Amino acid sequence: MPVAVSYPGVYVEEIPSGVHTITGVATSIAAFVGWAAQGPIGYAALVLSWADFERIYGGFDARSPYLGYAVSQFFINGGQQAYILRLAYTGAASGGLTPAASATLTLGGLTFTAGTVGPDGLVANAANPGVWAQSYGIAIKNQSGGTNRFRVQVIYAPPGATSEVVVESYENLSITTPDSQGRYVADVINKQSSFVTVVVAGGTTTPPADTTVGSSPKLHGTANDDGSVLLPSTSTSSGGTFETVLTAALPILNKIDLFNLLCVPGEIVTATISALEAFCEPPRRAFLIADSDPGITDPTKLTSTPITGMNSAFYFPWIQAPDPLNQNRPSYYPPCGFVAGIYARTDGTRGVWKAPAGTEATVAGASGVAVQLNDPQNGLLNPLGINCIRNFSVYGIVVWGARTMQGNDELGSEWKYIPVRRTALFIEESLYRALKWVVFEPNDEPLWAEIRLNVGAFMQNLFRQGAFQGQTPSDAYFVKCDHETTTQNDINLGIVNIVVGFAPLKPAEFVVIQIQQMAGQIAT
Repeated sequence: MPVAVSYPGVYVEEIPSGVHTITGVATSIAAFVGWAAQGPIGYAALVLSWADFERIYGGFDARSPYLGYAVSQFFINGGQQAYILRLAYTGAASGGLTPAASATLTLGGLTFTAGTVGPDGLVANAANPGVWAQSYGIAIKNQSGGTNRFRVQVIYAPPGATSEVVVESYENLSITTPDSQGRYVADVINKQSSFVTVVVAGGTTTPPADTTVGSSPKLHGTANDDGSVLLPSTSTSSGGTFETVLTAALPILNKIDLFNLLCVPGEIVTATISALEAFCEPPRRAFLIADSDPGITDPTKLTSTPITGMNSAFYFPWIQAPDPLNQNRPSYYPPCGFVAGIYARTDGTRGVWKAPAGTEATVAGASGVAVQLNDPQNGLLNPLGINCIRNFSVYGIVVWGARTMQGNDELGSEWKYIPVRRTALFIEESLYRALKWVVFEPNDEPLWAEIRLNVGAFMQNLFRQGAFQGQTPSDAYFVKCDHETTTQNDINLGIVNIVVGFAPLKPAEFVVIQIQQMAGQIAT
């Protein structure tokens, strides 16, 4: 604002430049959905490495060759960030289905069960369902001097272990509330622990008794408290319990601020794939990587993709890789985990506008493919929008297709290619997040000029990185925000219209080499 002048002299006034730097959003944060025997079920946790997944969700599980393996394959192929949504059956026991249940804890002669309040005491429960909690316990140590304060330690001691390992420790706790030091046991542990939750039952004010060093009470589960193992249905026409639980749990992903890639390893039910693709469309602006039916080994049986979605891509066939739980013997896995990692790797090295396919898109950790495709077979599938995974003698196993599920030639869609669609999603999400400062600003030419300045700078930066066609900025993109896009009636309605266009780079699918034989010189 202008300075208030009051004395003769020099005044300095800082004037805003109108620059609001637009930073591009991440493009390869993945969300994986599937069954696991361990981990939270009410929210999707972020994992930044395979070690994170092992710690939170338990790693590989021989009962389900899907979620853990797909996450591992994602990180092996270049993935950096992934959200994991654990599916677990929590309904009533019926029809052979067993619900997952939290472990219980016996402490000081009292049995504390999840969801119930028993006698006076400290009620402890595993943070989430599963027999994983049988390897954990709680150690109590009261402080001397009659202060009614105590320490709670969560210890790790798997069955048969001869020693305990402290994984969490909480000091100076109180069993009464309010506590003058802010150390009420339930507040501290429930907000910080990754393993247990506690409740002070019956209004007790007496701290629990000390436990014996070396033999701390263990959380112990009832039979089958992992619940029924949920596996994707093997039929493309009708879903089962897995699909029912998946549909109910999918809205949990709305709590994630941003993810770009959605993978449900092994899911082939057409109706479910359609629902997943619809979930990915704006305003979510994510991209579904869909798996083919592992039962199809004849490429001629694939006559189309399951749906015609612009925010999804379909890959065939499944990929062979070593199984760490079976002495590294080869097994077959859905391609989505591998492919999501390749998306991330390509985005990081070349940009989201580069097709995640070709000789650079090698599949790390793979030893073969379920169906060996040749050029004529590839030629049948590519026009249908089916992306092939092939094994070449020189390059190894590579992704050899870059079409969305709207990539069928007969559709003639403008979103035929994966990099074109993902570039558009990237620009949309970046501008959506970066232009919130415009809301409630005076809607006139000074605002429009600032919008053109900032959006134009963002698009120019992408142009310089090689994201668009054209040799000059005017050939590559445009940004329009003026009295033509925003009329007086729009202003009266509180609307400002911004039109952004770009010329996308499209992959060179077909390389045609013309060879001509030169005629020898004829003397005349």
